[in-house]
Amino acid sequence: MKRAVIVGSGIAGLATALRLGMDGWDVLVLERSPARRSSGYMLSLLGSGFSAAERLGLVPALSKQALGVFTSVLVREDGRPKLTMPAAFAEAAMGSRTMALFRQDLETALYEAARDHAEFRFGTTATDIEQDGEQVKVTLSDGTTEIADLLVGADGVHSATRSAGFGSGHQAEMPYVVSAVPLAHPIADVPERSAVSFIGPGRSAAVINLGPGRSSAFFTYRAENPAQELEKGPVGALTAAFGDLSAGVPDALRSLEQDPSGVYFDSVSKVITPKWSNGRVVLVGDAAWCVTLFAGHGASLALAGGDQLGAALQKHGDDIPAALTEWEAGLRPEVAKRQAMAARGTYYYAPPSRFHVWMNTMMTRTMTLPGIRNLAQKGIQRQNS
Repeated sequence: MKRAVIVGSGIAGLATALRLGMDGWDVLVLERSPARRSSGYMLSLLGSGFSAAERLGLVPALSKQALGVFTSVLVREDGRPKLTMPAAFAEAAMGSRTMALFRQDLETALYEAARDHAEFRFGTTATDIEQDGEQVKVTLSDGTTEIADLLVGADGVHSATRSAGFGSGHQAEMPYVVSAVPLAHPIADVPERSAVSFIGPGRSAAVINLGPGRSSAFFTYRAENPAQELEKGPVGALTAAFGDLSAGVPDALRSLEQDPSGVYFDSVSKVITPKWSNGRVVLVGDAAWCVTLFAGHGASLALAGGDQLGAALQKHGDDIPAALTEWEAGLRPEVAKRQAMAARGTYYYAPPSRFHVWMNTMMTRTMTLPGIRNLAQKGIQRQNS
């Protein structure tokens, strides 16, 4: 029985643990946090990610947590509507092989499935890595050591495994800050099963009402010094950046001030690593290829990455280096495609000027016109496949 040590219990780490465990590996998952985290943002599982969820047997559990489609209303600073994107448009554009989920619901489904196939140690991480051609020796933060056939770094954009095994210089901070705020109760100014969004120069905000315990707010804005913004904390930084808006934003900010637990608040970084493996150490998910929230598909790539890594390892048996080479060659083109989308995403979520805001609005409005609607929906389907 081959043994794998996985650093990180996010989507990529859990997907890899589940797939390797299902294939008969002895799997140990290390997680720095003392317990599973419950925060996160809304995401779409689609394309290769949805296919991976099917192969891993997750779709029945995820279907119970799926958020479904909702109406999107684009508004001005004072809350007056600009245009409405009906839920039916999104449903047709996204197709049946797509799910909108909260990150914590996807991670919970993965964990519930993976814990039957892997050992989990919380409050523990790797502090040193040594390897030869046959094994990896991993020293843990509790002073113990583990010998494994494979070490998987799935510890996110700020990966310590990447720094230890691949050197520095692969993470590039972008001049943006992003936040996702869970809301204990729906915001009164936002109709049920709707998202109200504002997009202005250098910033955007969305408040989503999907009922009690299923509502959230999303914020992103351009910041020349993201570290200074993070020092302010989410309440101070988001209030300064969005306190002038209407249409649900004031109530969302008040809710954040009353209960900041569970908020996701961070700078935006992309990761471009020339090679995802080094001997018997391999990076998966954001640790290897963070495409940023502006590109989307991060959760889908993490899920697909873990599943496809398992498939390559199963195919090549004891030849782990050959498996890692084939896995990377197969997945890298899709990752490169999504990373290229990140720059375009910043023009949508944080447009550089009012002219770009106007152009985005006109393009969105055009997509809803009867003669163009079907073409737009097919284009979105191709982009997400």
